[in-house]
Amino acid sequence: MNKLRLTQIFLFTFLLFSIFPTNGAEIWVAANGSDLNDGGKQSPVLSLQIALRKARELRRLNDPSIEGGIFIYLQNGTYSLDETLQIRPEDSGTASSPTWILAAPDSKPVISGGEKVTGWKKNTSKLTGLPKAAQNKLWVAPIPRKAGNQVAFRQLYINDQKAVRASNLDAPKLERILAIDKEKQEMWIPTPKVKFGNLNDAELVIHQWWAIANLRIKSMEAFGDSSKVTFHQPESLIEFEHPWPAPFIDDKKEYEGNSVFFIQGAVELLDKPGEWYADHKNGLLYYWPKEGEDMSNVDAVVPSLETIVQIEGTLDHPVKHVGFKDLTFKHAGWMRPSMAGHVPLQAGWYIMEAYSLKEPGTPDKAKLENQAWIGRQTAAVQVANARYFAMEGCKIEHVAATGLDLVSGVQHSKIIGNVFRDIGGTGIQAGFFGSHAFEAHLPYNPQDSRELVGFAEISNNLITDATNEDWGCVGISIGFAHDINIEYNEVVDVNYSGICVGWGWTKTLSASKNNRIHANKIHRFAKQMYDVGGIYTLSAQPNMEISENVIYDLIDAPYPHMRHHHQYIYFDEGSSYIRAIDNWTERDKFFSNTPGPGNEWKNNGPQVSDEIKNKAGIQPAYQSILDK
Repeated sequence: MNKLRLTQIFLFTFLLFSIFPTNGAEIWVAANGSDLNDGGKQSPVLSLQIALRKARELRRLNDPSIEGGIFIYLQNGTYSLDETLQIRPEDSGTASSPTWILAAPDSKPVISGGEKVTGWKKNTSKLTGLPKAAQNKLWVAPIPRKAGNQVAFRQLYINDQKAVRASNLDAPKLERILAIDKEKQEMWIPTPKVKFGNLNDAELVIHQWWAIANLRIKSMEAFGDSSKVTFHQPESLIEFEHPWPAPFIDDKKEYEGNSVFFIQGAVELLDKPGEWYADHKNGLLYYWPKEGEDMSNVDAVVPSLETIVQIEGTLDHPVKHVGFKDLTFKHAGWMRPSMAGHVPLQAGWYIMEAYSLKEPGTPDKAKLENQAWIGRQTAAVQVANARYFAMEGCKIEHVAATGLDLVSGVQHSKIIGNVFRDIGGTGIQAGFFGSHAFEAHLPYNPQDSRELVGFAEISNNLITDATNEDWGCVGISIGFAHDINIEYNEVVDVNYSGICVGWGWTKTLSASKNNRIHANKIHRFAKQMYDVGGIYTLSAQPNMEISENVIYDLIDAPYPHMRHHHQYIYFDEGSSYIRAIDNWTERDKFFSNTPGPGNEWKNNGPQVSDEIKNKAGIQPAYQSILDK
């Protein structure tokens, strides 16, 4: 890392953390508080919204108490939000007077986007289609309602553990598709062993190359051992028209076979303890308790918000000097698959339109044969147009899509010592990847550099059990961004790649530069997908460094049609001007796919010294997060 970047990071650290904690204005929040209180320690308010409003007023009036900063303390308890918490430019602090939202001493507060499920009773009614194994085993409760409407959800948490949506994913061996008809938008599968009575609840999830797709089933017609399946729009057209990654048909018998699939969401698949089914038509939620679970005293939660906290300014008026410390964020949902299906291009970025070009060639790539316009998953904590944002010692868990997302215009941020656990999509994401107005294969370099994400420090974080809803997401994902320092993190138990940096599939110089992946520990990756890298790069990235990382436990996923197409470090299309030095891997297994110029490769593999190997991962000062 160059001296200028080290100086910038030191100054930011000094300004933001040397003043914490000191004297300043205090606003206290408690689960038994009242928003009519003044917010003092002995008279706390109830809601974060009112606490932020009080802080905003102190700044507007330039109250003398804020000289050392504003500290919003949350006492023990769960703070369930009715709507996304908005943090605006008017909530900004300054270098000498930041705004911190943090846990009170000896407290472990939770900010939740979920709704409690109450009123559980032993089910005594006949449930059409329910397997015999589940008869007389289910408990039922009304689906929660908000503002008169049923809460829409795709996850259920029982006693702080994620329950399993009814599916046949746990079958001894997944079935493979038989054929596809792109023109008719039909897919042929082996006729299921169960007959589905209500296809409105059923969703087919198909494994295709480095991504999965969630397809809402419109019809299923059996013809003996084979069944014809059609899907709802818009995902049907996207699924059959987009070229990459498409359903795989192993016509020449050269690989492991056709793409596998499973079906989820239908009552006919609820056949084991720990599984649930939602009957949205009648507003009822069914659950088969696991051994030892007392449903008369159960803590059951479904997510009702997709984003828990939104920090958003404008380019001219960014949010500045706001931080979170020692907080837990839980229960963020992800409803796109239920509303419009989900067909990703890569890393969880869903396709809005994609098709093959009859005559190849785009303005940036003469041989490109396809185009795609993509959308961004939701995130539990989302940041846009902010300066000097910090998150330290926090935990994000039980969320269905992205954990933390630095979307655009985020500069000089620090993400340090946090835990990301049970994440449906990507743990930490940052930068630009494309949009409905910007084709995904083009280099991105906006005229206004303020739009970029840059100068971010992502260090000493634990990302574990991520990608468990969308298998094609990653632990840490960086698109077009610059001066991103990713170091001393641990990424473990992910279904696709561990750390990905770069986007665009292009050798053309863009906004990506000066990024660094250093001394991270990445293991138990590629659990379900292929075409994977423990560290994966795309496109030209001048002055990018990959150094002293430790990468191991590369898993042979059970279903990819090219099972061994996975590697510890993967330079994919256009990867250019990247230095890979002194990275320890348990085997010498690397791959490059049409890389560009200027790459340097030195001393990577199992021969790297134990001294380097032993220093990777979370540093001693942050080891306590492994016990959170």
